[in-house]
Amino acid sequence: ISGVFTLVAFIGFLLLRSTYSTRRIHEAQTLEILWTILPAMLLVTLALPSLRLLYLLDEQPVNGKNSLKVIGHQWYWSYESPFLGNKLFDSYMTPDKDLLPGEYRLLEVDNRVAVPVGVDTSVITTSADVIHAWALPSMGVKMDSVPGRLNMMSLSPLVV
Repeated sequence: ISGVFTLVAFIGFLLLRSTYSTRRIHEAQTLEILWTILPAMLLVTLALPSLRLLYLLDEQPVNGKNSLKVIGHQWYWSYESPFLGNKLFDSYMTPDKDLLPGEYRLLEVDNRVAVPVGVDTSVITTSADVIHAWALPSMGVKMDSVPGRLNMMSLSPLVV
């Protein structure tokens, strides 16, 4: 940052001490076209590869056998998965008064979801009402569940 500031200050100092006047320059159409088109071309050159990667990043293959569907509701989560026997079950937070020593407040639930070890699993989350955050703290995973949007992530648990 100090290098940029020094460069700008030096150029400003040179411009103030210069005897060159711009009063004789009335039109510089070529210059104006150049300083409009060149930055635009630079931005397009930077944007195209980024947009391509962003598009490819969103296309994750979903394996139907090993997918976990997670739906966030205002006070609970709903889960459905083929490896759970295609059962749909709800998971509610454990109230503070029912917590045992060593359990985490706001992270403990009555029905935990189990993800198979050594199997690539696609987690697909959405929400029924408001934005929620689905987390799997033991793996360091957190996903946002947004109404009307499917967020996907791949998990590969290696340890029980």
